[in-house]
Parts: sequence; structure tokens; C-alpha cells
Amino acid sequence: MTLDQIETPAALIDRPRMMRNIERMQTHMDGLGVAFRPHVKTSKCVQVARAQRDAGARGITVSTLKEAEQFFTAGFSDILYAVGMVASKLPRALALKRAGCDLKLIADNLESANAIAEFGRLHGETFEVWIEIDTDGHRSGVKPGEARLIDIGRALNQGGARLGGVLTHAGSSYELNTPDALAALAEQERAGCVHAAERLRHAGLPCDVVSVGSTPTALAARHLEGVTEVRAGVYVFFDLVMRNVGVCDTADLALSVLTTVIGHQADKGWAILDAGWMAMSRDRGTAKQTHDYGYGQPCTLDGAPLEGYALAGANQEHGILASTGQPDTDIAARLPVGTRLLILPNHACATGAQYPVYHARSGEGRIEVWERFYGW
Repeated sequence: MTLDQIETPAALIDRPRMMRNIERMQTHMDGLGVAFRPHVKTSKCVQVARAQRDAGARGITVSTLKEAEQFFTAGFSDILYAVGMVASKLPRALALKRAGCDLKLIADNLESANAIAEFGRLHGETFEVWIEIDTDGHRSGVKPGEARLIDIGRALNQGGARLGGVLTHAGSSYELNTPDALAALAEQERAGCVHAAERLRHAGLPCDVVSVGSTPTALAARHLEGVTEVRAGVYVFFDLVMRNVGVCDTADLALSVLTTVIGHQADKGWAILDAGWMAMSRDRGTAKQTHDYGYGQPCTLDGAPLEGYALAGANQEHGILASTGQPDTDIAARLPVGTRLLILPNHACATGAQYPVYHARSGEGRIEVWERFYGW
């Protein structure tokens, strides 16, 4: 298969770039002396997860129980379901456990902790549960110093459940863009999660695992004393948001969308593509960053960016490629109908989610089709 034989739009993985990204993260984690548990929600692809495991990753993180089921079927057994558990989902978690999956759940409130423990006791099972810690006010979790942390820990230590550890995600790192700021947040993330673990242990509760992570803080961390594992996901592909954060270069982005020029509005300086927001997603994560890429950065087929151009607009199936400066009234001659381009995405997770398969391209130009999981 060649690029010319792929119907557009299509999601392409640059395998050499992906492998360099995997090696970079794993080497950094090995140097810091911690286990690495990749978040496979970015790719939702067995071949990608296997490459991460082969490089040294231990276990995986998932964002849906369907991912857990599909990756378990594919041979992954050490799985963290990193979204707060609710009672209605416990039967699926039970089925995974009884099938042999080493599934870990998370909770950040007493109601969920009690529901997990009660369900476990009712079915003669013990669920391993980690408490989610809020170290940056970004989203979910218990603050490290809150009194209810101990109450949740005790609820998970009375049969039906077992307190396995604590975890946190410094998602506010996506809002930063300097090495010093990222390093400071990485330390805040580490210190907060370790403090929560120490409080639980001081209360006589077990807390074996201290799990931290986001792609920016994982790469910015200078030491991880007290941490047992790190989680990160988007690093495997990177994207334009991460490029603005400063943890990668454009040449590191391993996911792109293959698209075709289907027309022009020459007076406006537009080239019309067959990749709209259904192909790229509606994620405009770079809009508030230092460089706004619109809906994506156009590139030639060899991955070289078309400097001064962006996917400036998008309808459902139409993308508008335009100059970021003065309108390019010669764009029809520069990019004639039928021209194929690559578009680098703002958010690799969101763009990947638009496709049932990836087309993975090797350095020699060989292309393989890799299936992608989807749904909940």
C-alpha cells in the first residue's frame, strides 16, 4: 500500500517518530528509577501499546472499561482504569477480575469507596482501589491535606476493597510553556501525592503505590523521590498543544491526517480540503496558546510544515487551508486540486478518536493498517 492508495481523510502514524517518542520517555523514566505505566487512551491501539510494553512499560492505563476489556483480550492484564468508579459500572469490573484481569479502580469520594467495598463483599471479591489526589486544582481528586482522605482510605480497607495507593494527574501542565514552570509543577505534583501517601500510612493504612503523571510533568521531572510509577499518554504521538507547551518539536509529531485538496476559493486565498472537523476533531486547544494553529498545521507528504499556512477553518467535511498572513491568491497554482497533504493535529487523542484504523508508515514507506478501539 502507498499513500496514493489510501482514501482520504485518513489517520497516519509515522512509526519512526513514534518509536523515538517511546524510547525518549522510557529512558527518562528508567533514569529516574520509576516504573512507567502508559495511558493508552491516546492511541487505543494494540500495536502501539505493545511497542510501549516492549520498550519497558509496566502495565497500562485506560480511560474506559471497554478499553480495559479489549486490551485484556489482547493480552494486557495489569490495567488501571483511571476514571472515578461508580456503582453502575462495577459488574463489568467484576467480570474482568473474574476473567483474570489485574484491574485497579480509582475513587475520590466516600460514596464511591463505600459502593465498591459493599459490592466486593456482596460478591466475595476484593477490588484494588487507588485514591485520586488533586495536586493542582485541575479536575478531580482529594486534596492531599483533606481530612476526608483518611475516611476514604478506611472505607477501602474494611473488606470488599483494598487500598492500593494514590494517584494524581497534573493536567494544568498543559497551560504552561517554560521549562522552569513545568519543573515546578512536576515537583508540586510529586510532593502532593507523596504527602497524601504519607498521611494514609501514618493513619495505619496501606499505600504501596504512588502514581503521578502527565506528559509535560513526566518529561520535566528532575527527581521522583517517593513515587513508584508515572503515567503519560499523548507523548507517544505528541501534538501541536504539546509543541506549544514546549516538550516536543514539530518534527516529533507522529500522528497526522492525510487529506486531499478538493477545490479553491482563489479570491479568498483558500484551498478546500476533504478534512473538516470530523477528520481533525473540534479541539481548538492551541487557540489560547502562544501559537494558534487553527485546526492543524499543514505539511507536505514528507512531513515538512507549510510555514505560514494553517487549517484556518473547518466545517463537518470541509477544511479551509489559508495563509496566516495576507491571502495567498496564487494558492490554486501552489496547491492544485488533487494535491495530498498531511495535517498535524492540535490534540492527538481527539483526532485519533475520529478513525477506526490508523495507517502506520515505516521509514521505508511500508504501510500497515492498525485497528483502533473506540466506545465505552
